[in-house]
Amino acid sequence: MAYMLTIVLIQFINQEVSGVGNILLSFGQQFVFGGAIGYGLGKLAVYVINKLNLDNKSLYPIFMLAVTFFTFAVTDLFKGNGYLAVYIAGMMIGNSRIANRKEICTFFDGLTWLFQIIMFILLGLLVNPREMLDVALVAILIAGFMVLVGRPLSVLLSLMPFKNITLRSKAYISWVGLRGAVPIIFATYPVVAGIEGSQIIFNIVFFITLLSLLLQGTTLPLFARKLGLSAPMEKTGNDFGVELPEEIDTELADLVVTPDMLEDGDTLKEIPLPEGALVMIVKRGKEFLVPNGSLHLQVGDKLLLISEGAK
Repeated sequence: MAYMLTIVLIQFINQEVSGVGNILLSFGQQFVFGGAIGYGLGKLAVYVINKLNLDNKSLYPIFMLAVTFFTFAVTDLFKGNGYLAVYIAGMMIGNSRIANRKEICTFFDGLTWLFQIIMFILLGLLVNPREMLDVALVAILIAGFMVLVGRPLSVLLSLMPFKNITLRSKAYISWVGLRGAVPIIFATYPVVAGIEGSQIIFNIVFFITLLSLLLQGTTLPLFARKLGLSAPMEKTGNDFGVELPEEIDTELADLVVTPDMLEDGDTLKEIPLPEGALVMIVKRGKEFLVPNGSLHLQVGDKLLLISEGAK
């Protein structure tokens, strides 16, 4: 939505589009084509990648990268919102079972961090610290309004239909603020379009984003604790670093041997295990042991369990 508003306002200033009807038509076209093409190509990508039988698994992430660019390009060809299309396609793919998911996720995780580093370096090159000081007072006043009035009010109005979200949760969401480079990147659009005064707007947006990141971003954990919303992170994966393909309908979990578990004996057949679970491997300190009937377990041993997945 922020992208579409930015583009439409620039077109309006440059008199490339006029009238409420044309603006609404532009919004509708971007939403409809962006959503439909993203959904369709996302489903198609899942079908194709599961039908491919490539000997080199490194080609699967390359294929998915090609799908990303293809989705954006096709959507833009139909005057749709390419960002929306890629986002929806990603949701379709991410919530489906696909071959070689681990390799694809690892590739895109590294690529994401690489492009974030490049993006912030390039944005930093666009900033003149002296110009930032010239807009400091105005930026602080705008940031104060956004932090204390604008964002809390918009969050409360947006989340009003969701009755199960508590007031404390809404307050926490309000405090999150502007984080990341998106506002700064959108502020470069008027500069590229040659809008009068766009450099001042860019400096103000950069200053506000930086201020929000330093003030709100660094205090989020403290704010969560004060509101009673802080919770420990849920454990993901297992301590053995073992993963199974999604095609196998199984679940992996680890279990630490306690003194109570060894009361009736210290072999696998004598300790209580979850129903339907089998022990794949035993970790004792830095040593990995293959379980068998004669292996005597010790307190502190870690067991990697495999069981059928939830139906």
